[in-house]
Amino acid sequence: MKEYRFFAAYKHKGFLKNPVNLVDIKGVISIKILFVCTGNTCRSCMAEALAGRLLEDKFGTGGNIKVSSAGLAAAPEEPASPFAIEAVAWKGIDMSDHRSTMLTAKKMREADLILTMTRGHREQVNSFYSGHEERVFTLADFAGHGGDVPDPLGQTLETYRECARKLEEMIIRALAKLD
Repeated sequence: MKEYRFFAAYKHKGFLKNPVNLVDIKGVISIKILFVCTGNTCRSCMAEALAGRLLEDKFGTGGNIKVSSAGLAAAPEEPASPFAIEAVAWKGIDMSDHRSTMLTAKKMREADLILTMTRGHREQVNSFYSGHEERVFTLADFAGHGGDVPDPLGQTLETYRECARKLEEMIIRALAKLD
């Protein structure tokens, strides 16, 4: 999990509906964003990498937004898809060290915002890990884009690149809601 500096804070229960620019008495409050897809080898790992780069470009490293990713049906320690690695390379991102991880109850408890790639993922997350519904959204809905992020698995490199471009656009919009 990478950490990035972010100077906006939030009220724990209502930060998504009413974002505010506050600084906690003890310092800046940390926000943990978790991206979720099926296998954690394509969409969610690209989203994690792209969000990380966007945050690093804006705030530098060592800050307090943490981004991570996981899969609902991830095989442990699988590398990112070769096309996923290549699709984000245009941003100067190296995902060759990514290894898939399964979504767990611990990851759910630790995340402040869970962004899934599809409505089906959101429904599965809410079904498997009840009690977190107020923090689980599809990335597209949270970004005001609507719809799902189609799975590029088994498709062409160009399909992966298009997916990465759409992810970046939605992540920019999503992060703006937290600013």
